[in-house]
Amino acid sequence: MTQITCMKFQKILIAVDDRVYFIKAARADFALVQRLRAGLIFVIIKSNEVLNTDLGITPELNKSVLLKEAEMTIDQYIKICDGADEVFRFMPEGFPEKEIIKVAKESKADIIIMGTHGRAGLSRMISGSLTDYIVRHAETPVLVTPTGMK
Repeated sequence: MTQITCMKFQKILIAVDDRVYFIKAARADFALVQRLRAGLIFVIIKSNEVLNTDLGITPELNKSVLLKEAEMTIDQYIKICDGADEVFRFMPEGFPEKEIIKVAKESKADIIIMGTHGRAGLSRMISGSLTDYIVRHAETPVLVTPTGMK
């Protein structure tokens, strides 16, 4: 006879983005976090975008501005989610798919929760899917939330 056990999620990693539709999807994720009274790990990959150097923005200032934007995005999520036992922030630079898996492993997250655009066809073939990559390569269970959720 097979025995089914329910896993206790103590650390939930949520990969976040600053786009409005990701914030909508995160509301459903936060409801789960609140019910489980788990610790919350936010990961946002800092942009490598180069701001307009014609405006006198130095590489150091560019990095500072992008870091501040990442912090403000996570602050938005923290305001929405009240009820996590602990909140941790990770803002690594690099390839999102690699960094999310790395943070999940290093932080000993019990589950990764992330949204998906739900792209199909040519758009998906051209841009690939970050979520698909995470689902296939993570050693941690992954819960995918459609970003179109209300």
